[in-house]
Amino acid sequence: MLVDTLAALAMTGGTAVVQAAGTEAWAGFRQAVAHWFGRGDADRERAELDRLDQTARALRTADPARAERARISQEASWQARIEAVLENLDEGERGEAAERLRTLLTDHSPDVRVTAASRGPAAGGNMDIRAEHGSIAAGVIDGGAYVGPPPTPDPPEE
Repeated sequence: MLVDTLAALAMTGGTAVVQAAGTEAWAGFRQAVAHWFGRGDADRERAELDRLDQTARALRTADPARAERARISQEASWQARIEAVLENLDEGERGEAAERLRTLLTDHSPDVRVTAASRGPAAGGNMDIRAEHGSIAAGVIDGGAYVGPPPTPDPPEE
């Protein structure tokens, strides 16, 4: 079992694969990821390039109603693949491979510039806003908000 920091690195790697697919950065990122997985084995590197292409195709052709599910599935798949590589290395190799992966992710991460509308939230990636247990969730609320049953009107005056 991987330590939490390596599991988090694998999760970051899986997310990075999915986020890079279909972007201008894909070609270089795809090659770097395949090279990391190949670890000097040209056949293994070619197999990873094919897998990466399958991922990009699956994300590109996903039915819009199932796009989020496809994204989550691909992220989990790549996370598991990265974890498997790291788990199968001895301690010294694992540390080196993790550092190479960190460098790869840093070198190939997109230059994100975040801007927001007046009083709006700014996010450099996905933003997930959820409401639970009868609460309200929103990026911005202009005006009032009320949680609970609607107020009862005053009785008519006679």
